[in-house]
Amino acid sequence: MRSALCLSITVLLAGCGSAPASTDHPRAVEARSATVMFFSDAHAQLEEHPEVFREPDGRRISSRGGGYARLAEAARRIRGSVGGHALLVDGGDTFHGTGPAAWSRGEVVLAAQRALGVDVGIPGNWEVVHGPARMRELLGDVGYPVLAANVVDDASGEPLFPATLVRDVGGVRFGFVGVTDPDVPRRQPPAYSTGLRFLDATVIAPHVRALRERDGAEVVIAITHLGLARAIALAERVPGIDVVLSGDTHERVYEPIERGGTWIVEPGAFASFLGRLDVEIERPGVRPRLRWELVELRADRYRGDPHVAQLVADALAPHRERAGRVIGHSGVPLERYGVLETSADAVVTDALREATGTEIAMSNGFRFGHPIEPGPITEGDLWMWLPVSTPLRTGSVTGAQLRHFWESEIEHVFSRDADQLFGGWLPRISGMHARFRTDRARGERVVSLDVGGRPIEDERRYSLTACAREGDPEDTLCRIANVKSAVTHEIDVHEAVRRYLRAHDPVVLDGSRRVVADDLPPHVFSQYERR
Repeated sequence: MRSALCLSITVLLAGCGSAPASTDHPRAVEARSATVMFFSDAHAQLEEHPEVFREPDGRRISSRGGGYARLAEAARRIRGSVGGHALLVDGGDTFHGTGPAAWSRGEVVLAAQRALGVDVGIPGNWEVVHGPARMRELLGDVGYPVLAANVVDDASGEPLFPATLVRDVGGVRFGFVGVTDPDVPRRQPPAYSTGLRFLDATVIAPHVRALRERDGAEVVIAITHLGLARAIALAERVPGIDVVLSGDTHERVYEPIERGGTWIVEPGAFASFLGRLDVEIERPGVRPRLRWELVELRADRYRGDPHVAQLVADALAPHRERAGRVIGHSGVPLERYGVLETSADAVVTDALREATGTEIAMSNGFRFGHPIEPGPITEGDLWMWLPVSTPLRTGSVTGAQLRHFWESEIEHVFSRDADQLFGGWLPRISGMHARFRTDRARGERVVSLDVGGRPIEDERRYSLTACAREGDPEDTLCRIANVKSAVTHEIDVHEAVRRYLRAHDPVVLDGSRRVVADDLPPHVFSQYERR
C-alpha cells in the first residue's frame, strides 16, 4: 500500500470555517470527524471484470476487480470503521456503459445502485443517453438527492435539480453543491439533450457562499462531472470550496491536487475504485484536517457483498444469453486505457474502414470499457465498447480539413487553458497516421498526417467513414463539418464490428503506432499527468 498516498495535512482554505459555536455546547471543545466516500463513472459495470492497476513504479498489474458487490463491501467496511459517520457520493455516469444498461434503458442498475446506500449524487454527461425524460425518471428513482446547479429546462429556465445539500455527520456540517458537464449538447449527440440547457460551471459560486454564510457549512464540497483539468480550474475560480470531487475523465488521483487551499481528487472508474476522504475538525473556527486515500477494489482484497451480488445477478439474468453470445476472438489483450490510441479502438476503426472501403475511418476517443483478455469476444463486450450504436456515414474531406480537425482535437485534449478542453481523449483512426507535439502553440502542433503511407495534400479529397450522430447535420462526420458527398448507410457500427470479427478470427494487431506525440511517452494513460 502506498503510505505516501494516504495523506493527513492541514488545509489552508480561503474563506473556510463558519462562526465559532457557543462554548457551552458539548461539541465545542471536542474534535469531530466524518468520512466522505466517493466513486464516479461506474458506467453500469455491475460485475467484477478484468482490470489494470498501476504501481508507483509504473508497473502494471492485470487482475480482476471492481463491480457493485465490492463497492458495497468497501463502503460498508469504511462505515463500520468510523462508527457510521460516513457519506457515500456518486459522481455520475451511472446508467450507461454496458449492453444490459442500454437494452434496459438503465433499469438494470437501479436495484444495486439503491442498495449501495448512496447519500448524494450528480448526473454525468451520459445520463442523457435515453433523453431528458428517462434521465429524470432514473435519477428520481435512486432513493437519494441528486444535485446539479447548472441544468435547467430550456423553455422555462427552471432548474431540473436542487443545487445544494447540507448534511450533519459525526458533528461535522457538510455543504454539497453539484455541477455537471456544460458541454453535454456538443459532446453527446445533440438529440439526447433536446429541451435542456447547461450553464457554465461557475454558476456554483453564489451557492458556495450561501452554504458558508446562510447554512453554516464547515466543509464545502463541490461534486463535479467536468473532467479533472476543468475541476482544477473551477477550484481556482470559485473561492470557498474545501474539496472538489471530480468525475468524467476516469483519472485515478492517488495524491490530492491542491490549488489555493482547495483539494481536487478523482476516483477512477468502472466501480474499480472508491475514494475515501477523512475530515476532522479539532475545534470551532479551526480549518479542517483532510486525509485522502484511493482504495483499489481488487478481487484479492474484497470478496463482495453477497446481497448486492444477488441483486446484480437478478438484474442481469434476462440479458445473459444475449450478452454472452460469442461474436469473435482476440489473440491479444484489448484495452481502452490510452489518451493517444488504444488496441480496442484499433479494432473498431479497422472494422469501420473495412465495412465501407474508405481510405480513413474515425471514431470518438471513448473512455468507457474495461480490458478484454485474449479469448472470446462477446456481444456484451461489443456493447461495452460502443454502448450506443449509430449508422455509418461516409463522405469526402480535404487534406486541409483533416489538418484543421486534428489541430482542433489536439487543442481539446492537451490545451493548457482548461476552457478549451473538450471531451477527453484523441479521436481513434484507421488508414491514417498522425504525428504532433503538445508543446507547440495552438494551430501549429501537427507535425505530419499520412494517409495510405503518403503525406496528405491540402487540396486533395480523402474518403472518410465515421458515425452519424443523432441530431448532427447530414454533412458532419465525427465533428468534421461541411463534408462533401455524405452518405448515411444502413449498416451500423455494431454490425460493422461483428462482420470484421467474423472475417478476422482471431483478431491480431501489428503493433504499429497510429498516433504519435513526439514530446510524450508512447503510452499516455492520464490526460492530466500525461504519462
